[in-house]
Amino acid sequence: MSRIAGVFAALKQQNRAALITFVEAFDPERATSLTLLRGMAERGADIIEIGVPFTDPMADGPTIQAAGRRALLAGATLAGVLDLVREFCAGNGETPLVLMGYLNPILSYGVEKFCADAAAAGVDGLIVVDLPTEEADLLLPAAATNGLDVIRLVAPTTSDERLPLVLRGSSGFVYYVSITGITGTRTASAEDLARDIPRLRRVTNLPIAVGFGVRTPAQAAVVAAHADAAIVASALIERLVSADVAAVLADVAALAGAMGR
Repeated sequence: MSRIAGVFAALKQQNRAALITFVEAFDPERATSLTLLRGMAERGADIIEIGVPFTDPMADGPTIQAAGRRALLAGATLAGVLDLVREFCAGNGETPLVLMGYLNPILSYGVEKFCADAAAAGVDGLIVVDLPTEEADLLLPAAATNGLDVIRLVAPTTSDERLPLVLRGSSGFVYYVSITGITGTRTASAEDLARDIPRLRRVTNLPIAVGFGVRTPAQAAVVAAHADAAIVASALIERLVSADVAAVLADVAALAGAMGR
């Protein structure tokens, strides 16, 4: 059982949904990223996504785009992100880490070498936002060889006919992009989730995590009532920009407290 699967199995026994938080690696610099990773794990984040900065982040809203620019200016590279993971995992062997980014840096690094190095560093899963479903074989074999979950994104616009194709070969959890558009702009309602989550459950047994727009403990609680995890990203980055690390970690603790069912 992967560490991601283990987390969801344990939380199911506790009748809780998972809190998945997000850190943009190297935003605003490496040391702060490491502090955030450690602090989020201590304050109740069950899984942490680490954003890999990229120059053309087509799925990201203004908040994460700005974080990526700051990170690139701070010297972020894919190799540097793996080194950050390695240092975090040296002190925490329990919290699963998922790299979220784009295909081009992986192709440049070399798919097989990247998957081997990512697994060795301590990465548990990959979300490659712009990996075409029809070209998933670019990544799936090397990821499977190295025990990495490949987490696929589905949206309200994904048809019933296409869902099985998109999810074929996926593992870890399903990332449900609960709104149409870019990250951090709005959130799905309880009515939306009550309609959409059962549609996904009919075609997969994987846990379903809801992202793109979850910002507050109240919104996270709505997600927890319908799905298996809430993903919070832009709101935490905005808090870091407007306040400090302590404020971000306080928000994480409040979000974690809302995940019971």
